[in-house]
This record gives sequence, C-alpha cells and structure tokens, in this order.
Amino acid sequence: MMYGNYPSTPIQMLTDRFNGNAFFVKRDDLFPFSFGGNKARKAMPFFAEVERKSCDYVVTYGSSSSNHCRVVANLAAAKGLPCSIISPVETRTASYNTALMQFFGAEIILCQVAAVKDTIEEKLERLRHQGYKPYFIPGGGHGNLGTKAYADAYKEILHFENSNKIKFDYIFHPSGTGTTQAGLVCGQVINKDNSKVVGISIARRKPWGSQVVVDSVNSYLNSIGETGVSGESIDFVDAYVLEGYGSYNQEVVQTIRSVLIKEGIPLDTTYTGKAFWGMKEFIRESQITGMNILFIHTGGTPLFFDSLGEL
Repeated sequence: MMYGNYPSTPIQMLTDRFNGNAFFVKRDDLFPFSFGGNKARKAMPFFAEVERKSCDYVVTYGSSSSNHCRVVANLAAAKGLPCSIISPVETRTASYNTALMQFFGAEIILCQVAAVKDTIEEKLERLRHQGYKPYFIPGGGHGNLGTKAYADAYKEILHFENSNKIKFDYIFHPSGTGTTQAGLVCGQVINKDNSKVVGISIARRKPWGSQVVVDSVNSYLNSIGETGVSGESIDFVDAYVLEGYGSYNQEVVQTIRSVLIKEGIPLDTTYTGKAFWGMKEFIRESQITGMNILFIHTGGTPLFFDSLGEL
C-alpha cells in the first residue's frame, strides 16, 4: 500500500444559498479507503511509520462507534497485522463501525474510562513480553502525524481556489480531538493564506478544547521550524455542543435530511450533521453574508447508517 499516494478529494458546490452565501463541500468522505473520512486521511502517515519502524502489532483507542478505530482496524487487516482497540465500556453501543472492526478481526478490549491509560500501557507491555514490536496510534489520529495530514490537505484547497479562480472566506469543519483543525490552521500558516478556519466543536468546550488545538498547532509548527500561534488566533466554536459527544437535536436531524435530499450528501448526527447545523447557526447569528464558504466533510459514512432510521 502506498501511503499518501491517493487523489485529492473533490470540492462540490451546493445549491444552498443560506443567508446569501455560496457553499462548497470538500468531500473527504470520498477519501479512497475504508468509507473515507478525515480519520482515513490521518491514519495513513501513522501506518507509513508502522512500516518504517517494522512494527508488527497495532494498538489504538476509541469509542465503539469510532471512525478512527474502524479505519485502523481496516488498515491493520490490509497489512496482515494484528490489532487491538481499547474502548471505554461507557461508550459501548451497537454500531456499524463496531461491526466493521470485528469484521476486520480487531480485538476490542473494554474498560472503564478511568482505566484507559493503564489498560493501554498494560496491553503494550504484555505484547512486548510476547515478542511483538507494537505501535500505538493515539485516539482520533492525534499528534503531529495526524496534524501533518491536514496541513498537507490544505494544498488541495488552494489548488481548487487557483484552478477555479475563487477564494474561500471561511473554512468550517467538525472539531473533535482538534487534530483536523490544527492541521488546517498549520496549512494556512505555512501557505500564508488568510481564509478564516472555524472549528465547530462536536464535544469539547473552551478552554480545554481550544487549548488542545493551539497546542497541536504549535507542536507541529515548531517541529518544522515555523513560528507558533496564539490562542486568540484559533476560532473554536463550542456553542453547538449540546449535551456533548454524540448528542443531537431535531434541528441536526432536519439538517441531515435536507442536505441528503437537496444535495445527495450523507451527513451523520455525531460529527458532520451536527457541525453543518452549527455552521449555519453561527452564520445566522454572526450575520455572515455574501461569502464563499467551504465545509470540510470529514466522513463517518457508517455513522450515517446508524441514524438512518431516525431521519
């Protein structure tokens, strides 16, 4: 498998003209591996490192419905590597992602949230004693490798702008662990671009959520010799978190229905549908009009089918 040898994901103009703006969607849900999404894009550099370091076992962390864990399980299976997923029992729900992890042969180890760190360390130590050379991938693809994936993806956005003689005023996206937002901000800094990158938080609140993004941005920028950024420069919106990760309301459901019917694009209640609804609320409340707006569709296609019965 050639990690990084994949085509740019398309950018699609929508029929929606909400508040007098032009909307576009970068279809990372069409990233060509394991149902696509930002987690697939971010996992690629981690597996390139697994290969470089000749590791022979992959361990990661995430919820039972995690897109990240599905992708890691798939990549491990594709490479013929055993894979273990540490998952909090509190998040245990039936989902298509869980079924796919099991299909790919991943071992799912359930534990209490408070015991996650110890469970990961114990699993890695046990594998070393058994003669394996394990590689741990942080939950959500967090870390400089995951950040780099979206710093590089920013070039795809710039290429679209140059090819189509358009400038995006805003770049919205779901912000979960913060790595995707950190990568986009890094791409903006590296390429000296002035689009406004806005993360719509789907779970975390300030100041923690925004500080994680700042730390990730500066960690990556410092690693490549670039000057870091201040917290004030990060647009992290936590007004639409609702009750936290996985929670949604009927407005989110209606947003998903509308986008699917009018545009033929599937969103989900955990990430993209919630963030798309939050983006439009932010635009309405901020009275943004006459702008070119890009939404990064971070994927989660199996999650769409989890909630299909409610649409």
